[in-house]
Amino acid sequence: MSSVASRSGAISRVCEYFDDGTFEKELAHRVAFRTESQRPEGLPELHRYIAEEMIPAFEAVGFTCRVYENPFDGCGPFLLAERHEDDALPTVLGYGHGDVIQGLDDQWTKGEGPWVAARDGDRIYGRGTADNKGQHTINMAAMRCVLEERGSLGFNAKALIEMGEENGSKGLREVVRENKEDFTADVFIGSDGPRVRSDWPTVTLGNRGGEPFDLLVDLREGAHHSGNWGGLLASPGAILSNALATIVDANGAIQIEEWLPPPVSNSVRVALKDIEIDPGVDGPEIDPTWGQPGLTPAEKVYAWNSFEVLAMKIGDPDKPVNAIPGKAWAHCQLRYVVGTDKDNLIPALKKHLKKHGFDNVQVLPPHPANTGGFVATQTDMDHPWSKWVRQSIAQTTGEQPAVIPSMGGSIGNDIFTDILGLPAIWIPHSYAACSQHAPDEHVLASISRNALELMAGLYWDLGEGITPGRA
Repeated sequence: MSSVASRSGAISRVCEYFDDGTFEKELAHRVAFRTESQRPEGLPELHRYIAEEMIPAFEAVGFTCRVYENPFDGCGPFLLAERHEDDALPTVLGYGHGDVIQGLDDQWTKGEGPWVAARDGDRIYGRGTADNKGQHTINMAAMRCVLEERGSLGFNAKALIEMGEENGSKGLREVVRENKEDFTADVFIGSDGPRVRSDWPTVTLGNRGGEPFDLLVDLREGAHHSGNWGGLLASPGAILSNALATIVDANGAIQIEEWLPPPVSNSVRVALKDIEIDPGVDGPEIDPTWGQPGLTPAEKVYAWNSFEVLAMKIGDPDKPVNAIPGKAWAHCQLRYVVGTDKDNLIPALKKHLKKHGFDNVQVLPPHPANTGGFVATQTDMDHPWSKWVRQSIAQTTGEQPAVIPSMGGSIGNDIFTDILGLPAIWIPHSYAACSQHAPDEHVLASISRNALELMAGLYWDLGEGITPGRA
């Protein structure tokens, strides 16, 4: 502990931690754990990451640890680390996931493969560097430096580390529901996902939901010669295509009134007005006329709903024959924001199809291989904790962070907002072109150093006694 502890002292400590190479060494050690949660043979590594890496790291700075076994067979455990300093202090719940997507070892082109961290200029390669080992390593180190500087945190801290996020977070909701008292807090502040731009710190307040469903036109068994029967037998492919064309117009604008969210609010428009969608070096070019007219690209992906056909099949695409198939199938998804009537999405679709004469188009639950529905959530832009976090980041960086009301990707945010009833705020430490889930995943060293600074400042501010509800 310094003779005169200070915010700047905590930030200096975390910068030294990065500059002397300790961050990269710590991250490399964690990357070496092959924590692939989608592979059954990865299960022992999921347990080992908790037992040999996370628990010792948390216990070294005064946290007590509890492991919850997953109620689903073959799925990874959960760790809750807690440092309780005083009942009168605010409690902050954090988050990280130690599991990673499959390594794709044979497709890796950087360094010595996915399990050996490698530095190349500003990029630090390795599976999990961006998603999510690098991100929770940043937060743990920043909190540790505040503790070293002040001698205490000045707040109560809880950290949830799950080992199955890349496998759908199976079991997490059940564990949190059954042990709600263990996870109680005043606010959730976690890190996952990308910034809107690599050099612009970002605050994300929620996520769009996803409603998957299948459309099926099942007219008859087998296929029949298109020369003998063409013009006599209804075509399931044509029927399904026409049905889909009533859901969105030729430019992707949704045509089902019940699927439209409330108009974009002024506060959201202001927050998104300077945000541009950065596809990265290898990303696709944005189609400017696609989607809801009158909205900016940022408003379309962060504040509006979108419909997609993710897979579609009729006949055998690899071996077409001169025959009219009997069936046509499409796997579809609606991404939706808070304010959309989730419970009315499927009933409204059925009503819409019937209105347009498509009684022979069945709306079914999604195919078992294509499930993955999740709930839309959002902490209000003007929530006191939202404002407080943004002010802390601005104090450190000298500029207001970008604010995203609902990220495009899926996260289990409803666990924190709906089950635990917390304001939930995400501060991502990666960027869009990090190649997460692909070969050559990497995190930027420049983002990591900046993130360490702003998180050290934020954890310092949490211990200053002036937080929402505690003037």
